[in-house]
Amino acid sequence: MKGLWLENNQLQLRTNLAVPEPPPGEALVRVLRAGICNTDLELIRGYYPYSGILGHEFVGVVEEGPSHLINQRVVGEINAACGHCRFCRTGQPTHCENRTVLGIVNRNGAFAEYLTLPTANLHPVPDRVSTDVATFTEPVAAALEIQQQVKITEGDRLLVVGDGKLGQLVAQTLALTGCELLVIGRHREKLANLEVRGIKTGFADAVQAGYFDISVECTGNPEGWAIARRALRPRGILVLKSTYAGDITIDASSLVVDEITLIGSRCGPFQPALDLLSQNKVDVKPLIQAHYPLEEGLAAFGHAQQRGVLKVLLEIGSES
Repeated sequence: MKGLWLENNQLQLRTNLAVPEPPPGEALVRVLRAGICNTDLELIRGYYPYSGILGHEFVGVVEEGPSHLINQRVVGEINAACGHCRFCRTGQPTHCENRTVLGIVNRNGAFAEYLTLPTANLHPVPDRVSTDVATFTEPVAAALEIQQQVKITEGDRLLVVGDGKLGQLVAQTLALTGCELLVIGRHREKLANLEVRGIKTGFADAVQAGYFDISVECTGNPEGWAIARRALRPRGILVLKSTYAGDITIDASSLVVDEITLIGSRCGPFQPALDLLSQNKVDVKPLIQAHYPLEEGLAAFGHAQQRGVLKVLLEIGSES
């Protein structure tokens, strides 16, 4: 089969990869569509020492697996857990001590014609959700994880820093809580996607220091961190929602003095994400900027790496 293979920080299209054999408890999925994520870009830059097929945002069709999933379109949770460690036993499989992670840690990913995942990780896609839209299930779930970690009410003041792919989805999901929300970014055209949904937006100069109860940092850069931190009131909560490829310098004393809570946030619940997409409560279509066939995957990555680009999708298999 064909796939995009990463090794020594170099990405290449390989055409002679073996179709994976699903082990017991796993399914063979023929990939239809997959999205390029910032984590994929950071892996190429050396964020984590991974070698193998990249990709973790996908929609596919089950070809081998339990009968109720055969020929069904599915999306898949990316963490494959062991089921036996202390985290699995306490209902925290995304922190499994022995986990593999699709296209990130010791498990070939979705930028290929086939992948395997535990059947427990797979979720059928409702008929009314298009394949393009369903490709966003994983990042929408990641956005929803914030609400699993932090209780948010209508009276809370929230700031989202970043108008990129993840920032847009975080903003849309947080807006559903009825909180007082401000989203800041650098690109007027991206912020306009949120403004049409009634979400207040602005640039960095719109942020009032010490005003917000919760800041969500979605840029993964030091400037975004500084803005998010400065915006918080004492005893505020700073949610880090992006992977950081390099080191950042922080004023630890100010965190202590102001009693700031730091929360790292990554993978989230798939079924609520699918529900939001099927009910059109989150609009992902304006985020799609390009489609490429798998054979042009290197060009797709080149496009995705350009400043300001939102979601680039790889068309890998036919739905028929």
